[in-house]
Amino acid sequence: MTYLEQHRIWRATLAGTLIPLALIAFWPSPVDAPVKGQLASVLKCLHTHGMPTWFNYKFVEASANVGLFIPLGAVAVLAFADKHWWQVGALGLIISGCMELGQILFLHNRFASPLDLVTNTAGAVIGALLAASLHRRLRARRLSTPGP
Repeated sequence: MTYLEQHRIWRATLAGTLIPLALIAFWPSPVDAPVKGQLASVLKCLHTHGMPTWFNYKFVEASANVGLFIPLGAVAVLAFADKHWWQVGALGLIISGCMELGQILFLHNRFASPLDLVTNTAGAVIGALLAASLHRRLRARRLSTPGP
């Protein structure tokens, strides 16, 4: 597979990663609404059994936002190998900003949050750094391994 074919595949994959993000962002009601009560009960149980109180609903929500954008950052690095990690982070910020703006403008049951911008961008940066690091290691291993 040529270099150009690989990048086309990764760019198509990147476009595909935007679909679940858009569904989550523009769902008419908060996507965690069906499990919010159950999650609160689980967290309460965990707190009574020694889990620190900082591990709360806000922490879980912020962690989920980071996790949602890690694949975006990882795939973006592979789709645009000539870009730096911080440029992929900027892409994550722009995508997150569009999602938050869309919630402000079009969804009355949803609310935009500056914290979402930070956590989503952090997820994109983490994904970009992980993928770039793995890509460098694999390339170094290929170059150091003698050919047939």
